[in-house]
Amino acid sequence: MAQWDELYESASWGDEVAAFELAMGHASGSGGLAVDLVKAHCWFNVAAARGYEPAAAWRSEIASEMTARQVSDAQKLARATLSAGMKRAA
Repeated sequence: MAQWDELYESASWGDEVAAFELAMGHASGSGGLAVDLVKAHCWFNVAAARGYEPAAAWRSEIASEMTARQVSDAQKLARATLSAGMKRAA
């Protein structure tokens, strides 16, 4: 679990690759993470917003497997995550 804790920390501070790796973990359920498409979509969104181009394609891919409500929840979570990161950087 320490691996994921480190990735969460790095992603929270703006590391777009860490955000992408978290998204992949949540999308696939690898490394002991439960499959959670809302969290995966959120972290793909965060990675894409920070300039990690492959994240946008993956976000679109998993969105096709989600309900509209799940996508909406993921977008809200991503906005909150990005906003919190901006406050830390200030």
